[in-house]
Amino acid sequence: MNTKTVLELNGTDSQLVLACGDSAEILHWGKPVAGDKTQAVLALRRPVPYGRLDNDVAMTLSPELGRGVFSSPGIEGHRDGLDWAPVFTLNHVEQHDDTLSLESADEGAGLTLLTELSLDKHDVLKVRHTLTNNKPSNYQVNRLANTLPLPARAGELMTYHGRWVHEFQTVRQPLLQGGYQQENRRGRTSHEHYPALVAGTPHFDEMHGEVWGFHFAWSGNHRLRVDVKTDGRRIMQAEEIYLPGEIALAEGESLTTPWLYASYSANGLNGMSHHFHDHVRATILPADFAQKPRPIHLNTWEGIYFDHNPGYIMEMATQSAAMGVERFIIDDGWFRGRNGDKAALGDWFLDEGKYPDGLKPVIDNVNRLGMEFGLWFEPEMINKDSDLYREHPEWLLAVDGYEQPTGRNQYVIDLQNDEAFAFLFSRLDHFLSTYNIAYIKWDMNREIVQPGHLGKAAGHNQTERYYALVDKVRAAHPNVEIESCAAGGGRIDFEVLKRTHRFWTSDNNDALERQHIQRGMSYFFPPEVMGSHIGAAHCHSTRRRHSIAFRGLTALFGHMGIELDPVKESQEEKQGFERYIALHKSLRPLLHSGKTWRVPTDDAAHQILAVVAEDKSEAVVQIAQLAMPTNALSGHVRIPGLSPDALYRVELIDAPENFNDIVNCQPAWTQEGCELSGEWCSTVGLTMPILDAETAVLIALKRIDA
Repeated sequence: MNTKTVLELNGTDSQLVLACGDSAEILHWGKPVAGDKTQAVLALRRPVPYGRLDNDVAMTLSPELGRGVFSSPGIEGHRDGLDWAPVFTLNHVEQHDDTLSLESADEGAGLTLLTELSLDKHDVLKVRHTLTNNKPSNYQVNRLANTLPLPARAGELMTYHGRWVHEFQTVRQPLLQGGYQQENRRGRTSHEHYPALVAGTPHFDEMHGEVWGFHFAWSGNHRLRVDVKTDGRRIMQAEEIYLPGEIALAEGESLTTPWLYASYSANGLNGMSHHFHDHVRATILPADFAQKPRPIHLNTWEGIYFDHNPGYIMEMATQSAAMGVERFIIDDGWFRGRNGDKAALGDWFLDEGKYPDGLKPVIDNVNRLGMEFGLWFEPEMINKDSDLYREHPEWLLAVDGYEQPTGRNQYVIDLQNDEAFAFLFSRLDHFLSTYNIAYIKWDMNREIVQPGHLGKAAGHNQTERYYALVDKVRAAHPNVEIESCAAGGGRIDFEVLKRTHRFWTSDNNDALERQHIQRGMSYFFPPEVMGSHIGAAHCHSTRRRHSIAFRGLTALFGHMGIELDPVKESQEEKQGFERYIALHKSLRPLLHSGKTWRVPTDDAAHQILAVVAEDKSEAVVQIAQLAMPTNALSGHVRIPGLSPDALYRVELIDAPENFNDIVNCQPAWTQEGCELSGEWCSTVGLTMPILDAETAVLIALKRIDA
């Protein structure tokens, strides 16, 4: 292809323009531009400065060292030391509506590269590559990265960091020279490095600035990087990290990268989130997901831990149902020999000492009370103190001759061992076939060290086999819903979400910490997949104490549940749980279908979250006071997303018990309500109430002129 052809992919609020000749280069990814693009190649032809290569070198969708691109290449590999610098020539292009397929080849190196791009109506761009070996000898792949360009004006990054019970923390940094790189080698998506980042124009915020958001849909080791070349061009790369010797393609074999999801927004981070949320709801979640309200959970873990007594658990279920719970889940401790976290993982047989009459009486009781029943499993894990390990020590995911460290007193099962895989499926299938189990909490409580299969590195295949196990369970039991839990938020990504229905966001139920954790997760995930529970007043992970009001309002903006023993709670506390469960149910249709807005504040001590109905007929707004306010008065709350010309009735619907006792008077609207236009709400807003630290209020808006 000697002449360049200009192609377009168009979303609703974004556009991708490519020039295709001997290679493909993205000319523009941003706001839609009308008109003929045939002159775009000429308009954007770069000058060539002295002191460099004599010809311009395009930044293709897979940058090539052999072409003269000195930044991180898209492919690194070799054939026993040969064919290590391939240069691909584009030889075939197909476009079908919003999808492009680009086939390139290096005949000398014996390699073919297929690039797939799509841009949907929700403005989410997807890209992946498939590399095929066409020669008789093996091709060793060291790296295969997805690459997308960024414009020179993308001068700032928002990236993620975290740890167990402190996930989804964000940090800002300038993007000037050099760049940024994060690596995750923990064998799962990880608490530390959630595989996403955002680039944008300097000082972008929730409402303003151009942003380009990226999410890498892979549940194992990954690398994200953003590079600034010395000529000012910028690229973003996302790739799976392959362990040494892990990927060797025989003749005719192919390797496909995970999908890189990306979205451009001209309206700040909220605009980007709306794109991702809409895409998740329309294309990733099961088609019937939205038709069923997300059931309110009670999970037994923080209530009873390993202390299981069927009669007591049935009483827990009775009191849970009375509070409005819709799904009752028995967590860890129900299977043979499981009296603590040091033994029995892998022995997926009911502990008849704890359950002498079996699980059926408990499940029947739960169902009679009108609730679904769920059960906890950790299928990928094994304790050495288990019958399974004593019978099959060879099922360990490990490298012979090395003693790897434990994590949570456990090890990982080699899912690439067909007998181990079949055993795990058979045990899951047994329980799901024998009992009326509607839900699995699928846990994964440790990081992976030395992922070896038959002595060779096997991190990639272990992740693929995890997908295969979940897929097989789903195929056999399509009506069973699955939660992805990995010691909380350790395995959260779009590829997992294709197979599951809910994430356990964090093992930390501390409402103050959850305000930050849930906000960080909200950039890429809608609230209905975000497990958010009301814990006990005394938080098990931080030892803090919070009021039921603060805990309840914090858990409201997600898939709500409770995590405690209702039998031991005071009547006052139980009434509080009932209140916030009922409040969540009343707002659930709005919360799980509307647009989420992270609202800018005049004081960093506040965090404000709003959900506005798609038809803009109603909204709910939470103001959380995270710390002492900076000033005696805290400015205004401005509520975006409403119809400017419509009139709304504004009312305070939940506040702390001492709301009116801590000041001479609160703003008049908190007592009497008021009627305001959508334009006033977004432009001028409401006077902020005065709140104690670690409290919150909830505001409802209803359109009254429709």
